[in-house]
Amino acid sequence: MNEKPKKSEIIDGVIIKYHASGKTIWSKGRLVNGKPEGYWEWFRKDGIIKRSGNFVDGEPTGEWITYDDKGKIYKITIKK
Repeated sequence: MNEKPKKSEIIDGVIIKYHASGKTIWSKGRLVNGKPEGYWEWFRKDGIIKRSGNFVDGEPTGEWITYDDKGKIYKITIKK
């Protein structure tokens, strides 16, 4: 199955990637030297948040939150 590449744009240093439809945001966060850095969020196709967490030097760290399909906290994971 060939998936269409995700459209992306950079606004004020934040890279925003869109779902294949191009209508809703898939993820947003900052890249530093090509690696994720700081707070990032991922979203479902309907625009509801799916996951959020922080990166340091491209590695997930600290509290990561997974949300249910209504946007309520479902699970919290601690990354070291």
